[in-house]
Amino acid sequence: MRLLLDTHVFLWWCADDGRLSTTVRTAVGSADNEVYFSVVSGWEIAIKARLGRLPLPEAPDEFVPLMLKRHAFTVLPITLKHVLADYSLPQHHSDPFDRLLAAQAANGDMTLVTNDRALSEYPVKTLW
Repeated sequence: MRLLLDTHVFLWWCADDGRLSTTVRTAVGSADNEVYFSVVSGWEIAIKARLGRLPLPEAPDEFVPLMLKRHAFTVLPITLKHVLADYSLPQHHSDPFDRLLAAQAANGDMTLVTNDRALSEYPVKTLW
């Protein structure tokens, strides 16, 4: 299975946070699955850290690459196809980061790993 992590799932995974479901822990930890981290999540982390809304142990430009390497997650770039897919998505969610993650999951035959119920309204597979 190809899994695309929502930003909060990436952060919770890195912190071994108890809010992660057993299903998510099993799926993300399985060598049978490919786990992706979107560039859009990196952007969201950088913005929130700069605004003081996301405390991190290091600066985002150190923390994110270190965690990606440690957990062997694959970086998913943002393409023009992903950005333009936003046009055809229903208006269930106003958060542009989440909408782009939904577009990436839909266009990449990926399962979006999230506990954000609004994202399950999109035509994408979700896991929690």
